[in-house]
Amino acid sequence: MFNRTKSKKGRRSPMATVSLIVVGLMTTGGAYALFSSTANADDSTSTVAASSQSNVNEGEKLFASNCATCHGLSAQGTSEGPSLIGVGAASVDFQVGTGRMPMAAQGPQAEEKPAQFTDEQVDALAEYVASLGPGPEVPSTDLTNGADGDAAEGAELFRINCAMCHNVAGAGGALTEGKYAPNLETVSGKHIYEAMLTGPQNMPVFNDLNLTPEQKADIITYLKYVQDNKSPGGFALGSLGPVAEGLFIWIFGLGAVVAMTVWLTAKSN
Repeated sequence: MFNRTKSKKGRRSPMATVSLIVVGLMTTGGAYALFSSTANADDSTSTVAASSQSNVNEGEKLFASNCATCHGLSAQGTSEGPSLIGVGAASVDFQVGTGRMPMAAQGPQAEEKPAQFTDEQVDALAEYVASLGPGPEVPSTDLTNGADGDAAEGAELFRINCAMCHNVAGAGGALTEGKYAPNLETVSGKHIYEAMLTGPQNMPVFNDLNLTPEQKADIITYLKYVQDNKSPGGFALGSLGPVAEGLFIWIFGLGAVVAMTVWLTAKSN
């Protein structure tokens, strides 16, 4: 009787076996999932790295065939062009993306013209130059779309920092020695940001200590507002400002009145 009772108490419950199987399956499945995710992450990282290296290689070929004549085979610079080591991807994206580079001919400054490369080729050139040394990167779209900034704040910043060359409406203007500040009417937000960041041609560099990324985004928002909202008065006369517009009225308006008076007088006689 004693042995039978002990046997019942020491017998393992059927649920214990099921529980052990479930725990074992869960442990095995979790370990497999962790291993698979790690392997996939490694594969993804390897794929991205391979793709980036492929872009760098493609950019190096494009550079050798189109830019090395002036900037040197290793972008070290020559008597015809400056070194590009450390200028960063943003500088290349701006200069090549706006068609300023390669230059058609030597002059006071590189003029904007249709880009000679596709967007993919521009990206490859930018990645290659960026691989030569650290420099400003291409900005993210949330800073350049012109939709998230403060237009009023941007207008004030533009008036203080940019209007003396580009005009308060971004119409551009003449500088010394045949140089000029370009019209900003059709410039994309990305290229405006890159110009502030890299200081192309005669433009000063506005790094993040001069103008924060948010302030640069505000300026882009203001310029996009000016681009999308034309002059409410009709013909803007090049947006040259009230002095030029007043001079236009005095010369042509008053001249027309005088001419009409002379004509009426001559006709009456």
